[in-house]
Amino acid sequence: MTKDIKKIALLTGGGDCPGLNAVIRAVTKSAILNYGYEVIGYKFGYRGLYNNDFIKLDLATVSGLVSKGGTILYSSNKDNLFDYTVEEDGKTVKKDVSDVAVENLKKEGVDVLIVIGGDGTLTSARDFSRKGVKVIGVPKTIDNDLGSTDITFGFNTAIDIATEALDRLHTTAESHHRIMILEVMGRNAGFIALESGIAGSASVIILPEIPYDINKIVQKIEERKRNGYLFTIIVVSEGAKPKDGEVVVAKIVSDSPDPIRLGGIGNKLAADLEKLVKDREVRCTVLGHLQRGGTTCTVDRILSTRYGVAAVELINEGKFGSMVCLKGNEVSYDSLENVIGNNKQVDPSGELVTIAKKTGISFAD
Repeated sequence: MTKDIKKIALLTGGGDCPGLNAVIRAVTKSAILNYGYEVIGYKFGYRGLYNNDFIKLDLATVSGLVSKGGTILYSSNKDNLFDYTVEEDGKTVKKDVSDVAVENLKKEGVDVLIVIGGDGTLTSARDFSRKGVKVIGVPKTIDNDLGSTDITFGFNTAIDIATEALDRLHTTAESHHRIMILEVMGRNAGFIALESGIAGSASVIILPEIPYDINKIVQKIEERKRNGYLFTIIVVSEGAKPKDGEVVVAKIVSDSPDPIRLGGIGNKLAADLEKLVKDREVRCTVLGHLQRGGTTCTVDRILSTRYGVAAVELINEGKFGSMVCLKGNEVSYDSLENVIGNNKQVDPSGELVTIAKKTGISFAD
């Protein structure tokens, strides 16, 4: 048991995600009720740490947060303090300002920093750990692509929203005999498309891990037509690409640690299909940030609470430089050194792809 911990801090970095507030709530309540820690939260991720901009977190502050989406601490996906944009002599330059953050932690008497985020945010957490900061990580991403944990919070809410969207598209697709495409998030991992596609009864699932042949999609559409189904539902992950092509980039955000923003594959696929399927209309719906917003689902509320409590327990046990994770049904932890660069993707020969194929779903491979 660690005796010398009196004050801890939280920050949320990267894209917003269902369950962030539930983690903040769980950490704060567990820290105060069980160990008497003082708790603060830095605003706008690492930017708040650099500017020493924080709020006090107490039982009243976190009351009612378990179901609320977003993050009361706000977030930013552009502020890497090891490569931070600052003004010097009238010029914009990149500098390592991490020492400023370390000094701010010392000035406020913060003993441990809990960092809630995905790969980019946790990379900085690892780097702060290397500088001697006591850090605990909590895995957050709707993409579910962090390799050290079976599930990241936010993922189940995202696939619930995507599945509901597919359910709704079914009725309008059937009414008009249309081909309906749903583009979902996921970056280079197809977990959202795969699981929502199975749950939402898609006929075709297009993943980053399995480059597609558009002629195979046409074959599936024609097969359904022969069997009396004059509509087709397709779900495509934003990072998907054709066998002879590249991913579709929506834009480049030059001041972001991850500058490439994927998006547009759904509309590209719709335009390509309309040239090959003459007798039916093709429509694309881009689900976008709806996957991130709104009420947090039950599974993520519970997982976020488990992670928040586990993060405080790691502090009490002195297991710094670690990230809480889920292995099977057991909450565990892994070193941040092992977490970074260990992203996972859908296994093209894995169980979920196999059962999808056995139920007639095409991956256009």
